[in-house]
Amino acid sequence: MSLNNPEASALVSTYRSLVPVGARRRIVRRVPGTLRTSVKRSLASADAARSAVVVRALGGRRTAGRHAFGLPVRVVRVAGRHLRAVEVPGATAWAARARNLHLLVSLLEEAGIDYFCVRGTGSPVPCVAVPARWRADVEELLQFACADNPGYVGASPQGQMRPGAAPAGWRALRGRQVLRVAWIVCDPTGNLVFGPEYGCDLEFWAERDGRLTAPRPNKVVTEIPVDAGRCWAQQNRFSAVPAVYGTGHARTLPEFAAALPDDHLFPVDVVYTWVDDSDPVWRASRDAARRRSTGAPGAALHEQAANDARYTSRDELRYSLRSIHQYAPWVRNIFLVTAGQVPPWLSTDFPGIRVVDHREIFSDPDALPTFNSHAIESQLHHIPELAEHFLYLNDDVFFGRPVQPGQFFHANGLTKFFQSKALIPSGRASTEDLPVNAAGKNSRGLIAQQFGTVISQKMKHTPHALRRSVLTEIEQVYAKAHRMTQHSRFRSPNDVPIASSLYHYYAYQSARATVGDIRYVYIDLADELAQRRLDSLLARRNFDTFCMNDTVTAADPAAQTRMVADFLDAYFPVPSPFERDSGIAPPRRPADGMAELGQAGS
Repeated sequence: MSLNNPEASALVSTYRSLVPVGARRRIVRRVPGTLRTSVKRSLASADAARSAVVVRALGGRRTAGRHAFGLPVRVVRVAGRHLRAVEVPGATAWAARARNLHLLVSLLEEAGIDYFCVRGTGSPVPCVAVPARWRADVEELLQFACADNPGYVGASPQGQMRPGAAPAGWRALRGRQVLRVAWIVCDPTGNLVFGPEYGCDLEFWAERDGRLTAPRPNKVVTEIPVDAGRCWAQQNRFSAVPAVYGTGHARTLPEFAAALPDDHLFPVDVVYTWVDDSDPVWRASRDAARRRSTGAPGAALHEQAANDARYTSRDELRYSLRSIHQYAPWVRNIFLVTAGQVPPWLSTDFPGIRVVDHREIFSDPDALPTFNSHAIESQLHHIPELAEHFLYLNDDVFFGRPVQPGQFFHANGLTKFFQSKALIPSGRASTEDLPVNAAGKNSRGLIAQQFGTVISQKMKHTPHALRRSVLTEIEQVYAKAHRMTQHSRFRSPNDVPIASSLYHYYAYQSARATVGDIRYVYIDLADELAQRRLDSLLARRNFDTFCMNDTVTAADPAAQTRMVADFLDAYFPVPSPFERDSGIAPPRRPADGMAELGQAGS
């Protein structure tokens, strides 16, 4: 029964006003079992219809007889407690959260209960508001729905979660006006568990003098007329679901549908630089270039400028892409910059990823071939169709938990950078310096010359937030240093770290960047404590980003490779759609990757 039908709505209201809640529950219990089963199936089919896109993205398979959604249930450990979770192949953080929102909204719609989605609560958890007069019906509905689909309810945000099918749990929460509802999801390996923090908040808005009042603050509107009109807006405004997956619209108020000043309305791309060190053609080209470089007078290379560890690939790119799919679904396009190489497992036909050859972006082809990451980074802004705002990642950088664009970009377009406690050594660059230190010194000299300030800190090994227009400006302002860096085939004392250091300080001094804060960890794979640190990271999953790096050749390369492979398989067990045979169908993506507001309606 739908509220869009005035006669049905009036009948439902009359019934609820005349029949006490206890009597209604006794009536429900007397309904024949076959009819109750039919109602449950109706609710399940409604959820299936609304969640179809997400289910496809998750790669879920419906198997009769194991669960209402064709998926098995297992016991998982969440915050020290054992709870029941649905096993979903290909589970991701954003899809688990979307599923909870879809389930709750579908149940409310099927039951004809008035609701609207709320934003601006300061939490990434989606929120649904219901007028308080419907509370008894909502409780009854969720108890009924959680009988077959194991769901939990608790006080938001940190309350103990109780089985949603148990009346005692609801009685304990009777004084709470904001609840957290969650159907817990895990992947088949059990390594990924999406608990209450991926649920959906349920607010009960009190009614007084013809107005509804929110039970807690939000930054949009906390009081509306009882008869305020509803409208529809892209659902990604209310959950972590990306607009590019086309998950439909959410019922809300016009105030919540409008774009806010702190909404990130611009697309964000990702750029990787990658090399396959096992490619014999590439290795022959590198070795020939190294012989020519070391044979030139005064051109001896530092031992870390071209050692094998700098180019070693352990399939980190595969897992870094998985981290984007898992925790940063708002990324529009991914560009992989290579020396004409393509990972054999990469599905280049999948929308949203493109391989870019060095020859497409180097302004001077005579600088190729190059084996210097500083040189390659100096040319990233030449990538065709690259967004103005993008993140630059090495393939050994990963997202460790859900992140948002606001952690890297201000809504007005300014970028954020993350300073390390590590310092740039004093003095001028020399051939004895580590390549990273020499580059930092050169960056310091350019900034001091133009702005009169002396930089001292290096940058963390995180995703670097960059703007294409600022990089273009840097190429013009520091033309000589830029040209020398582009033409250094290996790391050189003359290099400037344009994308990973100079950009941030230049943009900061010209009021186009700010110092940011991010929870990050760097793991040196050659360190004797590397295994212990990886184990801790896997158990806690409490960092936004992390980097696994090695700059020297390991004493036991095979053991180090096994250590890295075991960790990455456990941390990122879910394939990304960019892998061949991932089982994920290509989505229908809007041309610009941005959400369009829905039209206002009743």
